[in-house]
Amino acid sequence: MGWIPCSGKSNTKAKTKKIKHNPVYQSKPTSEKLKANSSSIAEASKSGGSDYIAAQTFTFRELADATRNFRTECLLGEGGFGRVYKGRLESTNQVVAIKQLDRSGLQGNREFLVEVLMLSLLHHPNLVNLTGYCADGDQRLLVYEYMPLGSLEDHLHDISPVKKRLDWNTRMKIAAGAARGLEYLHDKASPPVIYRDLKCSNILLGEGYFPKLSDFGLAKLGPVGDNTHVSTRVMGTYGYCAPEYAMTGQLTLKSDVYSFGVVLLEILTGRRAIDNSKTAAEQNLVAWAKPLFKDRRTFSQIADPMLQGQYPSRGLYQALAVAAMCVQEQPNMRPLIADVVTALTYLASQKYEPDIQLTQKSCLAPCTPPRPKGGDDRKLSCNSGVEKERAR
Repeated sequence: MGWIPCSGKSNTKAKTKKIKHNPVYQSKPTSEKLKANSSSIAEASKSGGSDYIAAQTFTFRELADATRNFRTECLLGEGGFGRVYKGRLESTNQVVAIKQLDRSGLQGNREFLVEVLMLSLLHHPNLVNLTGYCADGDQRLLVYEYMPLGSLEDHLHDISPVKKRLDWNTRMKIAAGAARGLEYLHDKASPPVIYRDLKCSNILLGEGYFPKLSDFGLAKLGPVGDNTHVSTRVMGTYGYCAPEYAMTGQLTLKSDVYSFGVVLLEILTGRRAIDNSKTAAEQNLVAWAKPLFKDRRTFSQIADPMLQGQYPSRGLYQALAVAAMCVQEQPNMRPLIADVVTALTYLASQKYEPDIQLTQKSCLAPCTPPRPKGGDDRKLSCNSGVEKERAR
């Protein structure tokens, strides 16, 4: 969506609250915070420590002014949670995205708290930045950095005539970046965070199609110690939920890996996770793709027609192999997200030049280079899935 000059005046300057920030956030304080009510967001700053981050609080009037009273021409999109507007903060002249939660919608007070706390405590280049929030009365609004290219969904499924189609190199760049964001949540945060709502509409794109994960209202702290899963009410989007989570409510890090596999399939095929406009056999993307994984001769049928054949055959085979492993029925058969990152980073580094005709061998090499010593004890192979490395 093009730039819209949404600006306004405000008589009140943005306030700043301090939220305690540890190098890696700790389980007990975070868990206690998630149980609090809206007033506890400010209270979170009182527990000591010298390393702080600023979380701005805005009045409803300030954000109304920033969006010119939430005018229609400032509307970026809407969903079950409410509406997202483009605005300009008078205090900083910063262009931002403002999400106004529907007070009668699907995203309640608890989800608002989770998102504020998660994005205040978690920081990575591939996670969207939270600028601040508003909790005036019963109003709940979140203020994010503005992502000028919209969502991945806009470029895959809701393509307008003025939008440039995504080429192969851009698709691999987006896939690798989204995987790195998920890797941070799973492997760098402590305790780990299960995203639980990975889908194309939640992957936002900045300049140069740089991807960032957004919308953390459904995120959950992952299992710690001897626990293997987190039991919770089934939430998320149909078509992206892992089958074991949908059936039992048992959530694991591998549930996110399944969702990522669905997103990767969407990137490669241009199809939606669920498309009721297609025939019954093709409505569910994973169910449609699985039989085609077995025969490499059918891969040209899987590739997005919008690519117009401009993709490396070997790269497509390797990327589909990664997606196929991510959507395995059994969670323990899915790869670790770190291995997915390794594979997709490698594919993204192999720039495809459509004007250069390369002779490709019929025998394909594994999609990932050897993992360095001291790395994870599991590796991803396009031919045999996740295996244990041999003892060195």
